[in-house]
Amino acid sequence: MMDLRNLARQARDEFSLISKSFEDRVKPFKAERVSQWMNQSQLCRPHFWCYFRLPSDGLDDSALAIRLYGESDNFRISVEVSFVERRRSENSLEKQNKVLNLLPFGAMYYFVQKNGISFKMDATEENRKSLLKQVKSDEVRKVLVKQDIPIETDHSLERLIDDLLKSFDELLPFYKETKK
Repeated sequence: MMDLRNLARQARDEFSLISKSFEDRVKPFKAERVSQWMNQSQLCRPHFWCYFRLPSDGLDDSALAIRLYGESDNFRISVEVSFVERRRSENSLEKQNKVLNLLPFGAMYYFVQKNGISFKMDATEENRKSLLKQVKSDEVRKVLVKQDIPIETDHSLERLIDDLLKSFDELLPFYKETKK
């Protein structure tokens, strides 16, 4: 158990380094604390995230975030526009779902929550229109917009940060839309 604990701590430290290096490139956004490794210890899988907010953002507002997920040799970091569920207010979902007001492009996809189940959906114009209707009729609870960056063994930290920054810049208009 101690070996598992040490491995989890090392993984969180690595993700914290990525988050800090990324924060240096996205000022004036500030990184929140990286999620605790204990949250994932029951499942024995690394899954960390860090939200980035402007000083003017409320805790219940949508933010830009990076999230590590995957299994064995297929890890990715997603860049996403989302909010922290435990901090949500009565307006959080309405603000978050404004990401559907903009046309998606590139390698973006939607992460949809419907009937308590979350799933990935292609970010096409057809799906966007369908999701707008489903959100309006309360069939869909929330929609995140995301992009994935695969983690390759030969990825330098600098290259990874550059890739994250590119996705961050592409998702920035969606983040701004949640503020309107």
